[in-house]
Amino acid sequence: MTPSSLPFLASLMRAAETLARAAVWVGGALTIASVLVVCVDVLARKFLGWTVGGADELSSYAFAISTTWSLAFAALQRANVRVDVIYQYLPVRVSAVLDWLALVALGTFMGFLTYYAYDVVAASVAQGSRANTPLATPLVVPQGLWYLGLVFMCVVLALMLVRASVALVTGDIATVKALAGVRSAQEEAAEEAASGERMVRGA
Repeated sequence: MTPSSLPFLASLMRAAETLARAAVWVGGALTIASVLVVCVDVLARKFLGWTVGGADELSSYAFAISTTWSLAFAALQRANVRVDVIYQYLPVRVSAVLDWLALVALGTFMGFLTYYAYDVVAASVAQGSRANTPLATPLVVPQGLWYLGLVFMCVVLALMLVRASVALVTGDIATVKALAGVRSAQEEAAEEAASGERMVRGA
């Protein structure tokens, strides 16, 4: 990869982050909608004696879909949990290599997970599987949306790995840290402060 290709890679990263952010909002809205449906169902059964029907089924689909589509944003924001007991005492270059290896390990895990998830979706397509519920939902619909979230996560991780690899080879340690490093206490404090400021402005 030549230096002239870096702006193109950076634009792809920005596009991926924009899409990941939108996916998080949609996933959050889907989760809230499922909670409302469950609440309505519970209250209707308690006070009116009837049920919405399929609330538990739909909420499980919403949870699975919103989870996979939020993974990419979590990776881009470095929100995934990592144990840093020893990491924080290592030299910067050594920790950068570990950051890169952590990204490789995460990408490998997600690759295997997505590979086997495809088998689940393909089996549902081949068999025309439907949920064993009153809704009889074609399983390819929720499973397909769930699977696409995993695919998107793999694409984002591939972009992150390419960019981090270039940065590591060229000695751009700051970029490696920004892409794959453990969030520092200062970064988390700054984010909390910015969030608090937005809440004050909104009030």
